[in-house]
Amino acid sequence: LTVTEEVRRAVSRIANMVLNEEIDPKAANTLLYACNSALSAVRTDEYRRKVEELEALLMEQTERN
Repeated sequence: LTVTEEVRRAVSRIANMVLNEEIDPKAANTLLYACNSALSAVRTDEYRRKVEELEALLMEQTERN
């Protein structure tokens, strides 16, 4: 599983728990906020990695010319 898939599953599980009255909506909101923060951090890392790859490719092209 990827982190995004894990977060998606967690969000779905939290939503179901709220619907089944297994968790307080305020607690669920806190958990969802944490999921959103984790997902944002993962996306930032992915974007950073892609930028680094593009920079490496650009340097390679520049060195060839």
